[in-house]
Amino acid sequence: MNSNEALITKFYTAFANADAKTMSECYHPKIHFIDPAFGLLKEEQVSKMWEMLILKSKGNIKIEFSDIKADDSSGSAKWVATYNFSKTNRKVINRISAEFAFQDDLIIKHTDSFDVWKWSKQAFGFTGYIMGWTGFFQNKIQEQALLSLRKFQESKQIG
Repeated sequence: MNSNEALITKFYTAFANADAKTMSECYHPKIHFIDPAFGLLKEEQVSKMWEMLILKSKGNIKIEFSDIKADDSSGSAKWVATYNFSKTNRKVINRISAEFAFQDDLIIKHTDSFDVWKWSKQAFGFTGYIMGWTGFFQNKIQEQALLSLRKFQESKQIG
């Protein structure tokens, strides 16, 4: 296992252990994160997103990871998150492909990809099945995710 494969392993092991601080330590200060739920997040927003997701799960999120590959500049992994979606309490099993870019021995870019329609069918049931493939519904998911993150960040600044 090379150093970047070890870094990805450290990141997902920390996630599986609900350790947002260690996850954050794997990221470069100029991190860019992209996924279908949040869109583009930068720098401290990224660490706050993971912290929020871990706290909202109340210890009821299972993280499994595999197929970690990396060289000096880029890497990839597969991971599965199993949890109950907070808005509906419906069980979700989300299969995700991750791509990474590295700089200064840290992750500078992290892109997660998953099938939003499959996710929305699990998270929202019939509504997700009917609407989850539409750009309108996917935009609403992203708006809600960003609103949740903004509220979480504000509560952390106050508290």
